[in-house]
Amino acid sequence: MGAFEIGTLAVPGATLHYEVRGTGPLLLLIAAGSSDAAVFGRLAAVLADGHRVVAYDSRGNSRSALHGPPVDQRVDVHADDAARLIDHVAAGGEPVHVFGSCSGGLVALELAIGRPDRVRTVVVHEPPAMALLPDAAAHHAFFDDVHGTFHREGVAPALERFSAFFGGAPAPALPQAHDNTAFFLAHVMRPFTRHVPDLTALAPLADRVVAAGGEDSRAYTVHRPAVALAERLGHRPVLFPGGHMGYVKHPAGFADRLAEVLAAKASGTPPVRER
Repeated sequence: MGAFEIGTLAVPGATLHYEVRGTGPLLLLIAAGSSDAAVFGRLAAVLADGHRVVAYDSRGNSRSALHGPPVDQRVDVHADDAARLIDHVAAGGEPVHVFGSCSGGLVALELAIGRPDRVRTVVVHEPPAMALLPDAAAHHAFFDDVHGTFHREGVAPALERFSAFFGGAPAPALPQAHDNTAFFLAHVMRPFTRHVPDLTALAPLADRVVAAGGEDSRAYTVHRPAVALAERLGHRPVLFPGGHMGYVKHPAGFADRLAEVLAAKASGTPPVRER
């Protein structure tokens, strides 16, 4: 796996905590809204056999402290953070592979739009791009309700309501440095699920973007935007082992699938096991 490095990077309004493992082509992992770099620990350890893997805590989460009071988060600001981190860790302007989970997938798409020179392949796993769905207004109302429940009743009732997005299953226990749930419910969930990916700007990059989802989450609402995004880009969604957080439960199989997808993109052949 090679050396394990930990570093910090000052960005406007925050200081990012990041971790680097392995050697080889650079692969940036962008975590979901309430997660941090720890959620990728086992996945990154497997991927580090063939990649230089970078994971980080997004601003406001765990060890990436904000330089001021908490505010609603913006996808474009998070994408700028990711771009600055790439510039910091990638030698000689090396373009990188990017994997984004859930809201991290929205950040990955925005990163590709803003810095196409630095991105080789972008794999977005079940990004909550609800604006791509015909019933987007109903989903926005749902997240408003979860947000209101959080402020009226607290974290636990809000998470119980939020579970409908994942088929009603309770949220699994995930590796994390700190619990970021309250920050997510207050400042990330609503602005991110209202973000509208710029499909016109993405169109020239369609051959670099892979919309993906979990084999076990295909019946859940969280999977639908991945299908819609793939259709808009002229693809079919690529399936990965497990559900929405399959990389936690199935790190080896998930890593193999991701490496396969990246290799297929590099060779110009369609990834197997598409939907």
